[in-house]
Amino acid sequence: MRESLLTRLEKRPVVCDGAMGTLLYARGIPFSRCFDELNLSEPEAVKDVHLAYLKAGAELIETNTFGANRFRLEKFGLGASSKVREINLAGARLARELAGDDLYVAGSVGPLGLRLEPLGPTSLEEARKAFRQQIAALAEGGCDMILVETMVDVNEAHQALLAARDVVSLPVVVQMTIQEDGSTPTGALPEDFARELTDWGADVIGVNCGVGPAPVLEALERMAGATDRPLSAQPNAGLPSTVQGRNIYLCSPEYMAGYAPRFIDVGVRLIGGCCGTTPEHIKAIKSAVRSFALPLVRAVAESHLRRTAPIVEPAPLGERSILGARIADGDFPVLIEVVPPKGSDPAKELEGARYILGRGRDGPDGITGITGISVPDGLASTARMSAQTLAVLLQQRAGAEVLLHVSARDRNVLRIQSDLLGAHALGVRNILAITGDPPPAGVPTGATAVFDIDSIGLVNVLHNLNRGLDVGGNPLGSQTSFLIGVGLNPCAPNLDEQFRRFEYKVEAGADFALTQPVFDVERLAKFLRRIEAAGLRRIPVVASILPLTSFRNAEFLNNEVPGVSIPASIVERMRRADTGDKARAEGVKIAQEILREVRSLVQGAQIAAPFGRYALAMEVAEALEPAQVSASRGRTN
Repeated sequence: MRESLLTRLEKRPVVCDGAMGTLLYARGIPFSRCFDELNLSEPEAVKDVHLAYLKAGAELIETNTFGANRFRLEKFGLGASSKVREINLAGARLARELAGDDLYVAGSVGPLGLRLEPLGPTSLEEARKAFRQQIAALAEGGCDMILVETMVDVNEAHQALLAARDVVSLPVVVQMTIQEDGSTPTGALPEDFARELTDWGADVIGVNCGVGPAPVLEALERMAGATDRPLSAQPNAGLPSTVQGRNIYLCSPEYMAGYAPRFIDVGVRLIGGCCGTTPEHIKAIKSAVRSFALPLVRAVAESHLRRTAPIVEPAPLGERSILGARIADGDFPVLIEVVPPKGSDPAKELEGARYILGRGRDGPDGITGITGISVPDGLASTARMSAQTLAVLLQQRAGAEVLLHVSARDRNVLRIQSDLLGAHALGVRNILAITGDPPPAGVPTGATAVFDIDSIGLVNVLHNLNRGLDVGGNPLGSQTSFLIGVGLNPCAPNLDEQFRRFEYKVEAGADFALTQPVFDVERLAKFLRRIEAAGLRRIPVVASILPLTSFRNAEFLNNEVPGVSIPASIVERMRRADTGDKARAEGVKIAQEILREVRSLVQGAQIAAPFGRYALAMEVAEALEPAQVSASRGRTN
């Protein structure tokens, strides 16, 4: 009969198995299938993989349940509680049947496949509940330990560990995945996550996936100085090389086996493989480990001091930018929208910005209150210049104060963070954080959306940067000074959801809000009253004003654009005006009336320039007479 796994690890290393997906794919099962569901529909295929590793000398095999949590299974229509239990239970029983009484079975628990708060909409409790559901079934099926693996986010790993402690008394191994520099994709360093996982009570701490043996060893050396727990190592067979559309892993069994003694020297007691490893790799590792005695004294790398994040408060609002100062001083800033051009020539947009800023100067012919330019991101499906590029050009060549819209749609969170740091280095200080709309159906390019985080997560990223922290909460050594804006839609179809999301954005660190185009002033006023009644910290609200250009334009916006509500009286005015100059004049007149009405409700305005007609936008801005703007100076928000 097998002894306790932890007791066994005190005596000698245990050799684990290797990749499951690599071998299932090699057996002709496409990656489009749900590999976890094969426990039910094709159990013999799963058994064959387990058996191949056992014959190679593995003493511990992992269940085929890496993605068998509710969230991942939902993508295959298998997210019901009964199905989650059935798949995990079957996976555990398959492995237990083959391992028998002498070998070990680890219940494989992978990440949920989504972002947790504060970067995503899934709460920590929701995550913990999903992990509990999976882990309980694995334990029922006869696992000897729970293996939480391939974790990117230390906070998610913590929830999985807590869930395991909630429902089982089995040993829990937690393995993070790393990049070549040793940090997790969210920026946590090996010595930091090793210390945290030790404090949280993990029985074994390790690294798997992501990279090959060499970077894993370097990470383990750093971890060894931060924990007294046994370590585990399951590297990939190197980095993949794409050959005829397939990922080929190039590390030979002999090469990987050569690292086994070096892993043991730094405290590794569980040794196996991840992506690209095969029974041949495990056989070579077993041969290298078989006669290797544990060192009398564990080799401990130089202890790395934990990088403690100093408490750094964001810069005061008025010191971050001109726009921030205008808002902080109680002025009524006005922004004019300039859309990135199709193609690579920004000449028209630069000319428009110079015209706007020229008209916006104080003086007899100037429009007092024009603060700068607002640059939207991710419009439509055409080849447009990036918003960030245009924003920098407007600053450098036209001397404009710019509000850059940043959409979370098209980039993962790490790329967004990099782009934000780059924008700050180039002088951009004002950011409007938006989720972004999905690409229109039927786009010829076949472009897909990323949506790694939403606008709430993006505000958290920006707020962290302003405190000198990266997306993983690690200190950067310097801080940004972004003014953080968020979207607000007082005419959203689901106002309760809009209100809830607005609360989250304020809590996350938003400095001001920019509304969707306002046509129904009473609905705006009603939503603002709701914000005040809820006792929220009232952040300044900037109203978006869009001059209509024709009756057809009004019909389209009112009926086909979500969240835009145009009163019947305005639609009728545009119907009577119809098209042409008369319609454009009526649209400007309506926009001026709306701007005057919202003036007492909000703390600023953004005016759109439809189809690049900047003169129309400036005509709308003329509704704010200098006396009105000046009278607002000294107000507090």
